[in-house]
Amino acid sequence: MKNPLNKRLPRELRHDIGKYIVIFLFMVLLIGLVSGFLVADNSLRYAYDEGFTKYNLEHGHFVSAWELEDDTIEELEDEGDVALYDLRYVEEELKEKDSTIRIYADREYVNLKCVLSGEMPTQKDEIALDRVYAKNVELEVGDTIELAGKTLHITGLVALPDYSCLFEDNADMMFDSVHFSIALMTEEGLESFGDSHLSYCYAWRYPSDPENDAQEKAWSDDFLEILKEKVMLTSYIPRYINKAVNFTGEDMGGDKAMFLMFDYIVIVILAFVFAVTTSNTIAAEAGVIGTLRATGYTRGEMVRHYMVLPVIVTLIAAVIGNIIGYSVLKDLMADMYYNSYSLCTYETLWNAEAFVDTTVIPVILMFVINLAVLEHKLKLSPLRFLRHDLSKRGKKKAFRLNTKIPFLHRFRLRILFQNMHNYVTLFVGIVFASIIVVFSLMFGPLLDDYMELVKESELAKYQYILKVPVETETDGAETYCVTSLNTLPGKYMEDDIMVYGIKEDSAYVLAEIPEGKVLLSNGYMDKFGVAEGDIVTLKDPYGDDTYDFEVAGSYTYDAALAMFLNQKEFNERFDKEEDYFSGYLTDQKLEDVEDDFVSAIITEEDLTKLSTQLKVSMGDFFVLFEYFGMIMFLLLMYLLSKQIIEKNSQSISMVKILGFTNGEIGGLYIVATSIVVVLSLLLSIPIVDAILRWAFKSYLYTEMTGYIPYIISNTVYVKMVVIGIACYAVVAALQMFKISRIPKSDALKNVE
Repeated sequence: MKNPLNKRLPRELRHDIGKYIVIFLFMVLLIGLVSGFLVADNSLRYAYDEGFTKYNLEHGHFVSAWELEDDTIEELEDEGDVALYDLRYVEEELKEKDSTIRIYADREYVNLKCVLSGEMPTQKDEIALDRVYAKNVELEVGDTIELAGKTLHITGLVALPDYSCLFEDNADMMFDSVHFSIALMTEEGLESFGDSHLSYCYAWRYPSDPENDAQEKAWSDDFLEILKEKVMLTSYIPRYINKAVNFTGEDMGGDKAMFLMFDYIVIVILAFVFAVTTSNTIAAEAGVIGTLRATGYTRGEMVRHYMVLPVIVTLIAAVIGNIIGYSVLKDLMADMYYNSYSLCTYETLWNAEAFVDTTVIPVILMFVINLAVLEHKLKLSPLRFLRHDLSKRGKKKAFRLNTKIPFLHRFRLRILFQNMHNYVTLFVGIVFASIIVVFSLMFGPLLDDYMELVKESELAKYQYILKVPVETETDGAETYCVTSLNTLPGKYMEDDIMVYGIKEDSAYVLAEIPEGKVLLSNGYMDKFGVAEGDIVTLKDPYGDDTYDFEVAGSYTYDAALAMFLNQKEFNERFDKEEDYFSGYLTDQKLEDVEDDFVSAIITEEDLTKLSTQLKVSMGDFFVLFEYFGMIMFLLLMYLLSKQIIEKNSQSISMVKILGFTNGEIGGLYIVATSIVVVLSLLLSIPIVDAILRWAFKSYLYTEMTGYIPYIISNTVYVKMVVIGIACYAVVAALQMFKISRIPKSDALKNVE
């Protein structure tokens, strides 16, 4: 015989349709977003890794000061056991877009292109541009551009595996997809620019892929020794240090960490909402439960009955959310990556992690939370349910309010005191929603503030990094040393640390560095939790050597994770000549140092490029989080304030009998709740700050490379409060409608 209780399920669903619609929307929205992101991230990462082979990616490239003869190329290939490919290019200024365009001839053997729209050039006055750059500067297939006095027609938009990130120079701290692009033309088109801006670039590939970075470094070092004997090199970049190739793969991990942190915060919110709604369901149907228990239904049967709808709703939401995630939202998330990186085409792949995070965890969470709450709530006897006596403690006598307080104020205070448990629940819900809203709003202002900190803490207006030490007579130019080491693997991801050797009494690093000790940048200290007197260990990125350093304190430098030690000690620790230096710190350009000796020049624009590019590439993510946070604010406030109105429906009905109008009742109940909402928004500010600060230090910093300081602008909290009040205004209007629908007959129900 079928369980008669199942006949109640459709009626229970209709009766509480508002609650289930809200939970359903929560689940669909969360599952769709997270599923779409994880599927897109996994699929694009696979396509990125597969592209190394699919597009025959180089193992490195070098630039020669002159064109290599065929005999020289054959000798290099034989001695180095490599295959060389001619990838010469021309760089021209696209003045109307304030950009530099690096033009290659169409590739046939190595670093093959992926045509994303249009077609490849076939005439010498046609050109194919990088797709990301074209989007950022608003160029399309069919447009024309002027380069070196030539009018060129854009026939296609492409992506190249050796420029998945548009780094103009490997020494740049951040890529720039607004002022730099690569392009492809025909051989005749490339030759039409002449030799004035021509660079003789050659790519190489080994017969097989190296097993790891250490082996690749050994192979590239051997090949470099052979090259130096036969070629005047101006640039040499093996693949394992090529930022234009590697940055994309490394950066995907940081995006995933941020999104998963967002996912876990929302799951906690959902767990909280499920617990509240389940508890209120028990309270609302206490009489029904008591009757059913008295007629012979066991506690286990009642638990299973009340778990059916939440679990079914969750399963349906998971299915629909995954369908939306794998279709519409997957493409939306992929577009966000395509807005940042020059990625090739991809195929959607099944992602087991997405299934666990978006289906298994929510269903288990719903099951466990409801089971725990129902088991706890249904322990009472049938008689207690029939009497609506669900409190484990005896009823407390209401304390007396001063009669000098106006009647309506006393009424509102009584509402607050009688519903204190519900309002505490509402406060907790507002805290959770505020976390999402602040998290969505904080990154734009954070990047602006971070940019200002970087400008204020720059070492000098110009940081020259030289290929070989050369002298200058420029006033104020100060020599320094620099190298890069890695942190050890462990709790945190491996990070690049810039190690500076600074002269004593430096005019640019205004701090005394004790002998035998180091200063760490404030970001290094903050991210890794390092304190004065600690010993930090760093390692050679491409070898087995490790170095121990005693920390003397911190130095304010926000542009990078960095370490500062005396120049003399730097040269001793890294086996350099006593008079060795890497470059100059200066506030003036070095006019007497030839460009051929300069590896890179780091300026304020380079230091702030990180923030500028992140705002361009991550802007869509920020907007998505912001809208998601606003929707969550609206739905949470609706759900929790709805519970307060429903639990007080009998009192509201009684007040109607006494002659109060719907507007007057709203002035009592809605105003009381409004006061709680505003106070909750204000009180949540320090709580949100503490929780997000903990999340940054305990989770986000461990899952990302680099450093972004934890900064929340006061304007973010102002916006949060304004958004919260605006959302509650909408909810209040809905609750006024609900109050108007409560009949006077409810006052006669459940009277003891």
